[in-house]
Amino acid sequence: QVQLVESGGCSVQAGGPLRLSCAASGYAFSQDYMAWFRQVPGKEREGVAALGSDGSTVYADSVKGRFTISVDNAKNTMYQQMNKLKPEDTGMYYCAAGGTGDYQRILSPDDYKYWGQGTQVTVSS
Repeated sequence: QVQLVESGGCSVQAGGPLRLSCAASGYAFSQDYMAWFRQVPGKEREGVAALGSDGSTVYADSVKGRFTISVDNAKNTMYQQMNKLKPEDTGMYYCAAGGTGDYQRILSPDDYKYWGQGTQVTVSS
């Protein structure tokens, strides 16, 4: 059974850094695409960053240059380093895995098979 568990979410001040982690069990991140999504109440889940098994990355325009997605295959853990945080980065952050790598859907939640339960990030101004 695949399980993804996020951690690292908390309340931070704007401009600060934060690192999210996503630990996997029953699944190897090295085999498919993986990604981070975020969601705020009343809005659709938004793709933030995606990482392929070949090391390729895709970022939403809103986070380019500030967020970095990475994976430690030895630990089977995915990360998202978030710098220069803004209040609009506030949301529930979810890690996802099992993506096909279809570039047209790489930041679409429809492309991912496995999901974590989410970790809340709140950025105050």
